[in-house]
Amino acid sequence: MAAVLDFEKPIMEIQEKIEELKKISLESGMDLDKEIETFEQQAEDYKKELYSNLKPAQKLQIARHSERPNFLDYVNRICEDFVEFHGDREGMDDRAVIGGIAKIDGRPVMIIGTMKGKSTKENLEYNFGMPQPQGYRKALRLFKHANKFGLPIITLIDTPGAYPGISAEETNQGGAIAVNLRDMAKLEVPVIAVITGEGCSGGALGLAVANKVFLMEHAYYTVISPEGCASILWRDATKSNEAAAALKITADDLLNFGIIDGKILEPTGGAHKDYDEISANLKKTILDSLNELSNLSGAELKSSRYEKFRKMGVFLQ
Repeated sequence: MAAVLDFEKPIMEIQEKIEELKKISLESGMDLDKEIETFEQQAEDYKKELYSNLKPAQKLQIARHSERPNFLDYVNRICEDFVEFHGDREGMDDRAVIGGIAKIDGRPVMIIGTMKGKSTKENLEYNFGMPQPQGYRKALRLFKHANKFGLPIITLIDTPGAYPGISAEETNQGGAIAVNLRDMAKLEVPVIAVITGEGCSGGALGLAVANKVFLMEHAYYTVISPEGCASILWRDATKSNEAAAALKITADDLLNFGIIDGKILEPTGGAHKDYDEISANLKKTILDSLNELSNLSGAELKSSRYEKFRKMGVFLQ
């Protein structure tokens, strides 16, 4: 059973009452169908109201949910014939970044993403979804491979940020991300990026210089985590809820600002509630975008990508 978030407790209380009534009905033979139906409708109405009016801090909790689908969960549901490519050709295979060739409805693509685990063991293997420079270099190798063979590129991003450790700084973390930003801008194939959970800072942007950028409904995309922002502005990380609201990091905010191209709807309660439904929504978004971008030449793809990012951010007089 998925972990219950703080703001979901009223729903669980109603569910417990429903289960209690069902048990009483079964054991006593009493007809409690009307009461059970009333509570079930109450629970459904509350869910719709709750999840359609979430605060940014509550969306953060869903985006970080331990049972949220990860990169391989999506690949296994939307792709056929996935073949993983390993290593950066400089001596390391960063497991926080996974990628390879696959087919989506028979269409060959290069699909790359950050990978999180669902257990302590898995999170240690995938470094909690925080890539090191070698991960960005592996991704860049796959970008160039795709560009050479005319394969559209799909990136699925869920990261709290690039790894901030000493080993990453010693191997040029900033430089690796910068090179990815530069060289992704030069690609002559369609590039589609989807923020599936957390999309923090340059760690996310290093895989997201794309022709189309999408955000899942309860994901977020930000220059800095709300906790980091609160620590800087107020010297108090506990003010992260306030920072989350001020940063404007949700799909609706970013769509309004023109930072992203669309929002991918999630099942009621979040992507972790129904892997198949969210994967179907993701697959449709990818295929629709590929159909649109396939009509553009290599030069047009580069130009549209450049213009897209140049338009981000404006000065108010």
